[in-house]
Amino acid sequence: MELILRNAMVSDARALAKLNREEMGYDFPVEETGKKLQASLENPEKKILVAEIQGRVVGYVHLESYDVLYAPHMKNVMGIAVAREFRRQGVGKALLTAGEAWARETGAVAVRLVSGDARKGAHAFYQSLGYTGNKLQRNFKKML
Repeated sequence: MELILRNAMVSDARALAKLNREEMGYDFPVEETGKKLQASLENPEKKILVAEIQGRVVGYVHLESYDVLYAPHMKNVMGIAVAREFRRQGVGKALLTAGEAWARETGAVAVRLVSGDARKGAHAFYQSLGYTGNKLQRNFKKML
């Protein structure tokens, strides 16, 4: 099976919403996913790549600029998902490698990501690709 990586399109919203729901546990409406996808595609500080196999979107990675006052320019992985039946076939690695290439091309010195404590398999995957973890954090949110 040939893996194709390409820039996301608005027409991918349904597939991305499905990946978010089934693979990451985020049940967000397709319509809202489409609106956010459209806005992201219009922003050069953001990049969303999809992985396709036989015309089906089987994974994606979403990166954006991460600029803080205490570190050089980086890119932040906002989300990465691969359909279960296509895991361990190089899809995630290909997506992250392409995201890292975009980061380099745009002047980033690193790519960072945050992964939930319970996602041990994901942690092992990231470490196998050279990502290192240096601290544990709690994630706080206040609904407005």
